[in-house]
Amino acid sequence: MSDVIQRLGQFMIIPVISLEDAADAAALGESLLEGGLPIAEVVFRTAAATESIRTMAKLPDLLVGAGTVLNVDTVKRAVDAGAKFMVSPGFNPKVVSYCVEHKIPIIPGTSNPTDIEMALDQGLSVVKFFPAEAMGGIKMLKAVAAPYGMMRFIPTGGITQANFSDYLRFPKVVACGGSWMVTAELIAAKNFKQIAHITRQAVKLAEQTRPATS
Repeated sequence: MSDVIQRLGQFMIIPVISLEDAADAAALGESLLEGGLPIAEVVFRTAAATESIRTMAKLPDLLVGAGTVLNVDTVKRAVDAGAKFMVSPGFNPKVVSYCVEHKIPIIPGTSNPTDIEMALDQGLSVVKFFPAEAMGGIKMLKAVAAPYGMMRFIPTGGITQANFSDYLRFPKVVACGGSWMVTAELIAAKNFKQIAHITRQAVKLAEQTRPATS
């Protein structure tokens, strides 16, 4: 898991992608690479998720993960398709235990101290903070994180280009998850050039906020 987390921390942004048509997956992945962000979290919110992961996982240098992982069956499908890490909206003990047992990187959703302590009990050191903005934003994250010096966070939910720098300035934040550079509207319009442009802007701002780690 450390290699995956290191990669996420290197680029500091995780594009959260929902694809209605797997035929768009390759072009979308290439636009992220063009924008300097070789990471993609494809969420299981559409029927196209599995095939989209399979397509994007074939692109050289693109680290592909699966999001909205709600059960063990989805973990198995995602891994079979080529996903290298799992992300869930909440803390599902069955999903987390399965991933830990099979050495599959898992970033479960947390929103309170109880969730965080369950993650610690499973030996995890990085969790998702979700839904970040609805839960109180960076102020809430700092308050929740205070007792847990050993835990780091990936805030997701309501993160935009206007506010993600606020999160990156907090040393306990590994990266931020967001969809502002891969919106449904841009994908539906097949405006992959604009996706690459917005991605490039986000990467530049992230590096200005917090110099990228090697």
